[in-house]
Amino acid sequence: MEFSRLVFERQSDRKYDSQRNIEDKKIDRILEAARLSPSACNGQPYHAYVCRGEVARRVGESCTKMGMNKFAPTAPVLIVITERPLVASAAFGARMLKNDYRSVDIGIFASYITLAAADEGLGSCILGWFDREKLCEAIGTEDTPRLVITLGYTLDGHREKKRAGGEELFTRLG
Repeated sequence: MEFSRLVFERQSDRKYDSQRNIEDKKIDRILEAARLSPSACNGQPYHAYVCRGEVARRVGESCTKMGMNKFAPTAPVLIVITERPLVASAAFGARMLKNDYRSVDIGIFASYITLAAADEGLGSCILGWFDREKLCEAIGTEDTPRLVITLGYTLDGHREKKRAGGEELFTRLG
């Protein structure tokens, strides 16, 4: 799909066809796109867990704390992105400039996943609300989870995006 069309059509979907599995080839292409995403000093300070079946259901349930994200356990695939240490050069820069590049890198990584999913005809939603302890138990890690991405064939129709206007978001100088 053309990039500009992806940007306009990609949305946060919250209703998936739980009976329709995602083909392994599509997951592989999504992961390859994410692997190629840029990161500070090429450090790639993240790890992704691709969850299906019972593990996906448990991960989804870890995201439903306080009534949030009730749809998550029905997504056929959930990708958990965890934080890893910065490489030495990025860690030095982070200390010097007081900017932890992991957050930026993880955001870029997640964006590549969701855009690649849209290109494959899949819906997605990025979640940051979860029970850390339950999530780590579900995937068997002590790494710090940062984001969960749901993936599936969406049952949501396309809707118009509501965003701030360009005049609120951008200032042109020079």
